[in-house]
Amino acid sequence: MGRTREDKAAVVDNLKQLLSEAQLAAVIDYRGLSVAEITNLRDRLRPLGATCKITKNTLMNRAVSDNEDWQPMQEFLKESSAFLLVQEDISGAIKAYKAFQKETKKTALRGGVMEGQALSKADVEALGDLPSKEQLIAQIAGGINGLATKLATAVNEVPSSLARALQAVSEKEDGDAAA
Repeated sequence: MGRTREDKAAVVDNLKQLLSEAQLAAVIDYRGLSVAEITNLRDRLRPLGATCKITKNTLMNRAVSDNEDWQPMQEFLKESSAFLLVQEDISGAIKAYKAFQKETKKTALRGGVMEGQALSKADVEALGDLPSKEQLIAQIAGGINGLATKLATAVNEVPSSLARALQAVSEKEDGDAAA
């Protein structure tokens, strides 16, 4: 028994809501995955602020057809499609998917859409090679901390240099007076 028109409209509305919150939508061919494997993928993505949504291509097409930012996804809508909708950690979510794909060897990444641009498989995988949000924050904090340390050392060196210079002048005057 198929879905009713109201059920389909609710699914399309849900997809539109998920897309409005997403930064990246990646399309994968999920043919051959068991329910347990799909659940495993979803469990890996959830902590990273991403979801795996499986729906008919026609329903996703309806969800993206009136939104210019997501319309490029239409070129990937063929065969069995699952959608990785990433709200937060793009790099982490792609890394989690790649690890899952490496283990199962049953899925294939078709491409994705980000900021209204269609991304090839290579483009999406390149996003996964970027440092995670936490790594970037740590790198920035380390850079700021290093700069602050250098600045504090330089500021502290000014009075020390002045004190050494005054002591040298004082010792020279004492040496001149004794002579």
